Amino acid sequence: MFFTYLRRELRRRRKAALVVASGLALGIALVIVVSSVSAGMGRAQDKVLQSLYGLGTDMTVTKTAAPAGSDAQRPRFRFDAQDDGSGGEQSSDRVMVRGFQTLAGSTVGRVDAQSGVADAVGGLSLEVVKVSGAFTRGRFEQGEGGGGGQGFGRGGAQPSPQGRVEGGGADFDVDNYSVYGTDVTKPALGPLTSSKITSGRAFTRSETDAKVAVADAAYAKEKKLRAGSTVTVKGTGFKVVGIATADSGDAAADLYVPLKQAQTLAGAKDKVTTVYVKATDSQRIGSVKSEIQKDVPGTTVTTSADLADTVSGSLSTASSLAASVGKWLSIVVLAAAFLVAGLLTSSAVSRRVREFGTLKALGWKSGRVTRQVVGEAVVNGLVGGALGIALGLAGAYAVTAVSPTLQAQLGGGGVGEGLRGGFGGPGREAAGRTLDVALTAPVGLTTIALAVGLAVAGGLIAGAFGGWRASRLRPADALRRVA
Repeated sequence: MFFTYLRRELRRRRKAALVVASGLALGIALVIVVSSVSAGMGRAQDKVLQSLYGLGTDMTVTKTAAPAGSDAQRPRFRFDAQDDGSGGEQSSDRVMVRGFQTLAGSTVGRVDAQSGVADAVGGLSLEVVKVSGAFTRGRFEQGEGGGGGQGFGRGGAQPSPQGRVEGGGADFDVDNYSVYGTDVTKPALGPLTSSKITSGRAFTRSETDAKVAVADAAYAKEKKLRAGSTVTVKGTGFKVVGIATADSGDAAADLYVPLKQAQTLAGAKDKVTTVYVKATDSQRIGSVKSEIQKDVPGTTVTTSADLADTVSGSLSTASSLAASVGKWLSIVVLAAAFLVAGLLTSSAVSRRVREFGTLKALGWKSGRVTRQVVGEAVVNGLVGGALGIALGLAGAYAVTAVSPTLQAQLGGGGVGEGLRGGFGGPGREAAGRTLDVALTAPVGLTTIALAVGLAVAGGLIAGAFGGWRASRLRPADALRRVA
């Protein structure tokens, strides 16, 4: 009887039911779009942080760099004079630790032993400056009347030739690139995890001291490198076994080599510049940071939350709008939709006084009348939820299809700059970096479940308004309407 009466009443009042459902649909659709855009913002920010950190890294441990004017940071190049005048090419490589002061390799073990740390791995960031070129001997041109000079050197032994030197000089080229020493035994942590191997292969765990390298795709294109090529660093030849393409933004380095080889190149035996840390639980990152700072003094611990605070640009602005304005706008619209649905349901009950009064006169209890009104309202809410989900999915699909580009500005001071100093060159460190990130609006099952819950809640709220109004009706009210 309940469902028969429900179906008949909803069919009779299709227009009123559609108005109530439409109001709820708009509110639910807005919630879906805002939730999906917020999720897209989170993914975009994760991509930005991953380009700095590497996948799976929760924090890094570093030590503040030495002053730029110290002798350790100033490369010196010496070239031999060539007496034969051949002008043969000469070159000299200088490998320097870049970005941070080095830490003892034992620091990795100390960090790994901290409570709440799932894994830790060290890396060594280097910069290679190569100067190559040749000297050309000048030619001495004898002047007019030369040969018998007027003056003599001290003691009157040597004549002073008259003439000038023409030609000669030096032509040298300076090339600098970054090299990163990575622990090949733990490929799941470190900066190389922010890139994908697109040609060749990655390092194997057995290549801890092998003369092999992985080249960044942009650097490989510039230098015409491919898998199987050989690249020379400070006189040591490294076989390129793979080409890596950064997922977003700049790569961490131009070349990646096994950590032991990087330490040998820089003369930094058992040294690292960065310790990458993965926590056992994301909820414990704050406490793990405090413990590391306490037990490993003199270091700087940077978490993903610290990095997120340094991200600015349109990504940061849009994320703030989605998190604050979007959330409150959704709440206001939903509250208005629920209120309107309740008032419309209550108004519909008022127009059905004669109907409900008659039913009560025929023996219907107030509870049965209330359940009937609530049932109709819940069905209206579910219809509104279905419409809202359809509209919300369409809106999210439109955002994903358009994929508006947002800019994330990193560095330029503070944590972001300091961290990237271990990965990028000095120029990039000072100027900061700008990444373009395409915005998507993914809709998960949680969002759909939330929409269904809101639809049911909207129906129950509307039913509560109508049920309260229906429960107060008396058979006498119906008789007065008939009269």
